[in-house]
Amino acid sequence: MNLGIRPFTHGLQDVGQRCYAWIQPDGGWGWSNAGLVVDGDESLLVDTLFDLKLTRTMLAGMRDAEPAATRAFDKLVNTHANADHCNGNELVAEAEIIASKATADELAAESPDRLAILMRQAPNMGETGEFLIEAFSAFDFEGITQTLPTTTFESDFETRVGDKRVVLKQVGPCHTTGDILAYVPDEALIYTGDILFIEGHPILWVGPVGNWIAACDYMLDLAVDIVVPGHGPITDKRGVRAMRDYLVYVHDEAKSRFDAGMSIYDAAMDISLADYDSWGDAERIVVNVATLYREFGSTERAANPFELMARIRKERR
Repeated sequence: MNLGIRPFTHGLQDVGQRCYAWIQPDGGWGWSNAGLVVDGDESLLVDTLFDLKLTRTMLAGMRDAEPAATRAFDKLVNTHANADHCNGNELVAEAEIIASKATADELAAESPDRLAILMRQAPNMGETGEFLIEAFSAFDFEGITQTLPTTTFESDFETRVGDKRVVLKQVGPCHTTGDILAYVPDEALIYTGDILFIEGHPILWVGPVGNWIAACDYMLDLAVDIVVPGHGPITDKRGVRAMRDYLVYVHDEAKSRFDAGMSIYDAAMDISLADYDSWGDAERIVVNVATLYREFGSTERAANPFELMARIRKERR
């Protein structure tokens, strides 16, 4: 299922009229995308990356493409609170940092050292540690300075980059508590954060899934030609439809197994992912099922999500 409309190559891609996407194959754990919108000598960055080294490389590429506008970044939008979209914030601390209030609250409640501590512990965590090392050893989480949003909003917010409008729409809680979309209407362009994983399984950390499906419907109703996902290749509305179809499918499959009395783990193992066998990170199905089960009213206590995903990954291989 190839949903990319451009080659899935690393680095800065021009998506038209001084708008850009920073793309990181293979789009799996931590390999997130970001964006840049420029007009005149003003700039807006959509997300930073998982560590300082990756973010520095990205910023250097953007400055090469737009030296006048990116000597200092005017604005940064954090689409949500996951660290792979905001761990580099300190490198653009001069910017107005914009996020939903829910995202700002989630970031403030989480220590920037959490992942560094977890990775130090990973060698002693058995199968779970092996999973963490496989997923995250390429990144350096040491020395991250927490740099929080300075402007927050709820529901909708509009800002400008020169004469370009950028419309921010809160669609979370779904993937996280405060997910937003960044829409550039004059360019028929949208940056989705982790509302879209293209050619990779999404992860429903928070829910409800209905909000995520509604976010897809919102995007499908917009005048959009180019869609920059949080992970994976640049796409168009085909990618949005594929994500919506996946969410509806997993919801329905999980509900039938919940009604049949199956456990979270057994349901996750039982759901066929044959239609999505080309998508990466299939182990996320167990987190999605656990979140859906909570939504259905389950009182089952799920294990640590990384422990569950480690087990699922081993069993499904």
